[in-house]
Amino acid sequence: MGVLEDKANARLFYKYLSQVYDRINPFIWNEEMRDEALEWLAIGEGDRVLDVGCGTGFATEGLLRYTDDVHGLDQSRHQMEKAFAKFGTGDRVRFYRGDAERLPFADDSFDVVWSSGSIEYWPNPVAALEEFRRVVKPGRRVLVVGPDYPNNSLFQRLADAIMLFYDEEEAQRMFEAAGFVDIEHHIQQAYPGSPRAITTIARAPEE
Repeated sequence: MGVLEDKANARLFYKYLSQVYDRINPFIWNEEMRDEALEWLAIGEGDRVLDVGCGTGFATEGLLRYTDDVHGLDQSRHQMEKAFAKFGTGDRVRFYRGDAERLPFADDSFDVVWSSGSIEYWPNPVAALEEFRRVVKPGRRVLVVGPDYPNNSLFQRLADAIMLFYDEEEAQRMFEAAGFVDIEHHIQQAYPGSPRAITTIARAPEE
């Protein structure tokens, strides 16, 4: 397990990263990548959407183009304070402080669940994905963006020491273990040579 998959370490990390996150993030996960992923997900007008690991609200901004019913959850108070400054605390987006592995919502609460840049910090990603399946309505979809496993062996060892990196095969295994169907994976990259993202879209089975 990487050092940042410990929740206390991750919170401390984001206490400081939150100060510069919006300036660093575009080099790894930019608007073009986010907007492409939003098109794949095809959110309907009026869909109730949960943004898990919403951070400073970068994905939330894109989600609001599709629906006015967006809910953001994050474990980092410092990241969420940045999001509050953008959206307010109860107007355009409803925010919750919480844990991806124990979502504070009833079964079948959302039409869509989105999560970008969060799975790499989850100690038990399958447990969190099972929570996604629990709170999303049957037949509806979730989207998760995480860091693609590097090809270079040196970077692989470094990646494993820091947080969760995974490839398409591992993504498939995790989503199947969580009970999802119709699983598809996309590799995204801000520019040649930059870190790659693996974006997975999957559907909760019909009851």
